[in-house]
Amino acid sequence: MTKEKDTSKLWGGRFNEATDAFVQRFTASVTFDQRMAADDIAGSLAHARMLQSVGVLSAQELQEIEGGLAQVQQEIDDGIFQWSIELEDVHMNIETRLTQLIGVTGKKLHTGRSRNDQVATDIRLHLRAAIDRIAGELTRLQQGTIELAAANTETIMPGFTHLQTAQPVVFGHHLLAWNEMLERDYGRLIDCRARLNQSPLGAAALAGTTYPIDRAHTAAALGFDRPTENSLDSVSDRDFAIEFCAFAALLMTHLSRMSEELVLWTSAQFNFIELPDRFCTGSSIMPQKKNPDVPELVRGKTGRVNGHLIALLTLMKSQPLAYNKDNQEDKEPLFDTIDTVFDCLRAFADMVPAIRPKTAVMREAARRGFSTATDLADYLVRLGLPFRDAHEVVGKAVAHGIANGQDLAEMSLDTLQGFCADIGEDVFAVLTLEGSVAARNHLGGTAPEQVVAAARRASARLADR
Repeated sequence: MTKEKDTSKLWGGRFNEATDAFVQRFTASVTFDQRMAADDIAGSLAHARMLQSVGVLSAQELQEIEGGLAQVQQEIDDGIFQWSIELEDVHMNIETRLTQLIGVTGKKLHTGRSRNDQVATDIRLHLRAAIDRIAGELTRLQQGTIELAAANTETIMPGFTHLQTAQPVVFGHHLLAWNEMLERDYGRLIDCRARLNQSPLGAAALAGTTYPIDRAHTAAALGFDRPTENSLDSVSDRDFAIEFCAFAALLMTHLSRMSEELVLWTSAQFNFIELPDRFCTGSSIMPQKKNPDVPELVRGKTGRVNGHLIALLTLMKSQPLAYNKDNQEDKEPLFDTIDTVFDCLRAFADMVPAIRPKTAVMREAARRGFSTATDLADYLVRLGLPFRDAHEVVGKAVAHGIANGQDLAEMSLDTLQGFCADIGEDVFAVLTLEGSVAARNHLGGTAPEQVVAAARRASARLADR
């Protein structure tokens, strides 16, 4: 039996039967795209004002549309707006309510545009605002990281390769390595914002419109740098969303590395730092537990964000020009990425400045594991030994230390001279942890004075944003 024609659809004129109820639910996006309501209204206001400026709408009609959209926004803000799946998406819900409020004038708002350029505009507006919020949280995290680093320019800890003790560094140097990752992430985010900040409004369905629109007018009104150049590309590509998700995946990868270190450092086996209780939870059965849940969860959410990047790349793969319904699937991964990244940055920006290093434990860990072995090799090179020969001498000394439970700095001068007769009393200055870090006194090195200077430069970069 043929269903009766559905007259509720704004596009229903061509159809002779109503949409199947399941298909209606299956194809609707209003349950998740309603979060773009303010963006949609902003785009509609800019479009209506442009239409009035070129003579398509009268001043009275523009006034009615502005008043109606203001009421729609108020209803949404008050939580009384009635969202309808039957109206498919945020755009048709708002336009339908506008028409209910102001009558036939509401139907004129869509003149010279399509839902294709409308949604492309809304997503860009929504993402641009999200980028600005995320940039603020990222900057806040960097500020906290730099301040903690500046307070720990002489806090010695072991540096690791392969998670094995390698050479001593200062804690501030390690933290500034985190900041360098975040600084590159910030640059990628700002680059992404610059590329998305072009207005697709006016591209209409795919080919533009016959109305005398002024795309520069709407672009400027919405804060875009310029209109997009090609109508086909304007409505069909989502590379700006993919680029944002690529930034997000890299950022989350960096946060996951930091998270892993925090998890390790809070363990009883490392015991390098203390996280405040407010960032941890306990166990339902083991009363002694203090679990670093915040960094663990951030580490886990990295996979979620990486998955969204792959989803969007796959979504766009092989799509012919121009718009396809596939692109409705861009919003949920994008929106979840926005929310996840913002929340993770907020958690870290609150948590990192509250980290309390256990300086004595860190120093003792650096003292173990022959972390000054390279310093002894460098000392021998300065005496005239080829580096490979010096490497062999130190290797034998380390083997002796392992067998006898002695660090290099704990060996007597006679013992050290047994490996190389040229070693003098001054070797012990080289073998101290403080001497080791101070010796690396060059740009990018871990010497305390270099770390102080690096923290100042990092702070200056933030101040220039």
